[in-house]
Amino acid sequence: MPGPVPTFTGVDDVIRRFDAHDYLLDEGTATALYLAVELGRPLLLEGEPGVGKTTAAKALALALDAPLIRLQCYEGLTASEALYDWNHQRQLLAIRLAESRGDTLHEADLYSEDFLLERPVLQCVRHSGPTAPVLLVDEIDRADDEFEALLLEFLGEFAVTVPELGTLTATRRPVVVLTSNRSRDLHDALRRRCLYHWIDYPDRERAVAILRRTVPVANAALIARAADFVATVRALDLDKAPGIAETIDWVSALAALGVADLVRSDVTGLAALAKTPDDLDAIRGAYREFVEAP
Repeated sequence: MPGPVPTFTGVDDVIRRFDAHDYLLDEGTATALYLAVELGRPLLLEGEPGVGKTTAAKALALALDAPLIRLQCYEGLTASEALYDWNHQRQLLAIRLAESRGDTLHEADLYSEDFLLERPVLQCVRHSGPTAPVLLVDEIDRADDEFEALLLEFLGEFAVTVPELGTLTATRRPVVVLTSNRSRDLHDALRRRCLYHWIDYPDRERAVAILRRTVPVANAALIARAADFVATVRALDLDKAPGIAETIDWVSALAALGVADLVRSDVTGLAALAKTPDDLDAIRGAYREFVEAP
């Protein structure tokens, strides 16, 4: 018998259970996650890199006490890598074994479930554990346009068609989270199948709370000033503005270096906030102005 479908009692329950796993949710994101689980709809999370989209999906699996199945997308991703494939080595071995015995193998014998390799999407459909899994389709915008079409059947019906076997449908709806950094536009057909939520940079209060939780060795003065400076940096014309992940890295580096507050113009570790040389130069200039401001 299938196990229970993971669920929450409400938005406050989502926030509370995420908090228990050290992920501080804002109400908007908590509402989107609650509705995705409650309505059984895939959820598309978009936002700038480093705002916590992938971590939110991981925390969702922990909060629901459900297994996490992750599909990392990249350019050139194919159906055989994401949906299913056939165990060609085992098929060849079966053919040789049948020949040695004088038996005859038909095509249907070779394309049976015994030779089917479950990739993340099919693994999710055929999951038979005690609870439905959480499927994370991470950075869908990195995959090719054609790959989106491969996902449409699954996102709409939670099913995968294997020509040799027919259509395999999940016995209970998995929780599906897709993430995108908006490096390219996604097709309308995919968007229509998903609930949507944009994760923005955290406001100052939540940024400070996140830093206190994730970098407990840093003192309050350092955390507050770091949050203020990063907010200033995001207003610059950068190739990539630092997200909360980069902020955590920077504050962790400062704490490890024994920095107690941002008062010196020669502070190190600013490279943790930058991803390009030009961004680093701009951040260094902004930092000098920040510490020298009255």
